[in-house]
Amino acid sequence: MPIHFHWFLPTYGDSRDLIAGGHGSNMRGDRPADLRYLTQLAQAAEINGFEAVLTPTGLWCEDAWLTTAMLINSTETLKYLVAFRPGLVSPTLAAQMATTFQWQSQGRLLLNVVTGGESSEQRAFGDFLPKEARYARCGEFLDIVRRLWTSEQPVSVTGEHLQVEQGSLARHPDPLPPVFFGGSSPEAGEVAARYADTYLTWGERPEQVKEKLDWIRGLAAAQGRQLSYGIRLHVISRDTSEQAWAEAQRLLSGLSPETVAAAQQSLARSESVGQRRMRQLHGGGEDFAAGADARQLEIYPNLWSGVGLVRGGAGTALVGSHQEVADRIAEYAALGLDHFILSGYPHLEEAYIFGEGVRPLLAQRGLLDAAGRSTEPVRSAFLPRLGDVSAS
Repeated sequence: MPIHFHWFLPTYGDSRDLIAGGHGSNMRGDRPADLRYLTQLAQAAEINGFEAVLTPTGLWCEDAWLTTAMLINSTETLKYLVAFRPGLVSPTLAAQMATTFQWQSQGRLLLNVVTGGESSEQRAFGDFLPKEARYARCGEFLDIVRRLWTSEQPVSVTGEHLQVEQGSLARHPDPLPPVFFGGSSPEAGEVAARYADTYLTWGERPEQVKEKLDWIRGLAAAQGRQLSYGIRLHVISRDTSEQAWAEAQRLLSGLSPETVAAAQQSLARSESVGQRRMRQLHGGGEDFAAGADARQLEIYPNLWSGVGLVRGGAGTALVGSHQEVADRIAEYAALGLDHFILSGYPHLEEAYIFGEGVRPLLAQRGLLDAAGRSTEPVRSAFLPRLGDVSAS
């Protein structure tokens, strides 16, 4: 089964260093993510064979709907995985926005539904429901949206949190935008099983990922449904393992104990079960000190927890040679993961490194769609192919 690769649009800015914040905390890169730079990123993702780009949502970044809408005409085939929070907009308006985007982009919209893991950030948006109620409302929201997308008759629903009377759309989206959804709490699992098309997890050890996928598979089966599955990871891939770990060491060396302590103090207040699991991978950063060895944060072969010392949300990276990274991706794919949402620092350069170094190796294994990029590694135009006889 071919796997799908997606990249990331850091709408809070980019950097050659790790950026602290996220998940309710401020983030800002030293390379501004203006429209010119984001256009470069989107085009780099398309050139390197990524199917879509994930665009985040939160106080700490730019609006995902507006940003991606401005990028549609800069690309030809790239899809946009737009993150949004269902409690901040009516379900009818969200269904209409998605339908318009799908029509104007010729079917290039994917949706990442983010319930909202931090009550403090939700309150800043005017949403005062507690976490458990937010998941209940999210389920009602997704139910209404899907009805509006598919029903030939006006939709009326009276739920515990949402009410719609005689709602309808001028057109239906074609195709229906796939719904990506993540979460590690019991409430999140129930919503995913009922309404998601793709369940997303952050990058943990393979045995932990398998346990989580088995959990969601069981919940979905109880609803008579089957989902696809995806994972969110950073990546540091180089020609050799030594070069990759040297880059991880450079990123780690750019952090101070004070920066790590401040970030972990903020992340420790998170209500997110997934964020708690991320912090457990590196022990909450308690042992971090200047001059720390990057390899000490390798929690599984080629799986590095160093990103999570300062970044909220996805906090692990695949680190190694192109071959090693391809091996780990194949190992995760064998668990049943269909979608890999990747990123790197900086995102522009790392998109090319992954596209030119890792994708050909995965294509050779038959893990990519035959319509994807060439299976041959990139080589200089001045060097002959192995076995070629020089005409001179």
